[in-house]
Amino acid sequence: MSDTTQAQRMDGDAIFGVLRREILAGIHPPGTALREIGLSERFGVSRTPVRAALTRLHHERLLERSVRGLKVPQIDPQEVIQIYDIRVLLEQEAAGQAAERRTTADLMRLEGLLDRDRALTRPDDQTRVSNNLEFHAAVSDAAHNPVLRDLLERLSTHLIHAPRSTLSVGDRWEEAMAEHAQLVEAIAGGRVAEARSGARQHMETARSLRLELLRTAARAG
Repeated sequence: MSDTTQAQRMDGDAIFGVLRREILAGIHPPGTALREIGLSERFGVSRTPVRAALTRLHHERLLERSVRGLKVPQIDPQEVIQIYDIRVLLEQEAAGQAAERRTTADLMRLEGLLDRDRALTRPDDQTRVSNNLEFHAAVSDAAHNPVLRDLLERLSTHLIHAPRSTLSVGDRWEEAMAEHAQLVEAIAGGRVAEARSGARQHMETARSLRLELLRTAARAG
């Protein structure tokens, strides 16, 4: 690949996309500073597109300002619980609308993601987080409600600052896969009430596990 092609590919939008995915996957843990010079060298571009990407990440609250520049924020326990409270409501609404509006393509995508995750053997924490986000995004996409999809995406970005995924607690990954399967069945069958109930219970379990993780971290601190 020529330098010109590389520079065209790694513009501000592309760099933003790469860094956003990495932050969401937990590759850059809370407290990690992201600096223009180092990122410019990494992507082989000037500091201008890097600065644009970092500014967008800051606007999405995936980065915060500190004395060292921009860094991945530390967890705010109260905010995390507030986010879960809202997500419970929005996730159940997305599931209900998906049961009403899903297309064949939506169901194929959901079933494909479910099969992919079921086939994994002891996936690491980052894989569990990123795959789970993708599955829930597919559910909200199936609702064909852009406003709801945008709200859920914005809320999901604020949960990545937690140091550990609830999906890595005990047998939660396997339990979550069973709950995902039930949710897909309800959506496929057009069973709105069942889809809403399943999504709500799924998110309330995640909220309870997150509360326990926060209590454990507080005691250890």
